[in-house]
Amino acid sequence: MIRGVAFVSLVILGAAAVLVFVAIARGRVLADRAVAVDGLVAVLLNGLAVGAMWTGERAPVVLALVLSLLGFVGTTTIARYIERRGEDVSESDAVADGRSPA
Repeated sequence: MIRGVAFVSLVILGAAAVLVFVAIARGRVLADRAVAVDGLVAVLLNGLAVGAMWTGERAPVVLALVLSLLGFVGTTTIARYIERRGEDVSESDAVADGRSPA
C-alpha cells in the first residue's frame, strides 16, 4: 500500500517539476523566476520525503533538511537582491513589450 502511494506521489511530483521548469523558462522578470525556483526546491524536498518513506532510510531526511536551509538562504538572498536593484514589475513588462517605461 505504501509503495503504491509513494509511486503515485512521485508521478505527481514529476509532473509538478515539469510545470515548474516551464515556469522558470517563461518567467518574465527575475522575481517570477525566483518564485519558480523556490517551487522547484519545494518539489525536490517533497520528492526526498517520499523517497525516504519508500526506502525507509534516514539519509534523504538529512539531505532534505540541508536543502531546505539552502533554499531559504537562496530565496532571501534573491529577494534582497531584487529589493536593492529596485526592479519594478510594471517597468519590466513595458520593456518586454517594447514600450518605453513610464
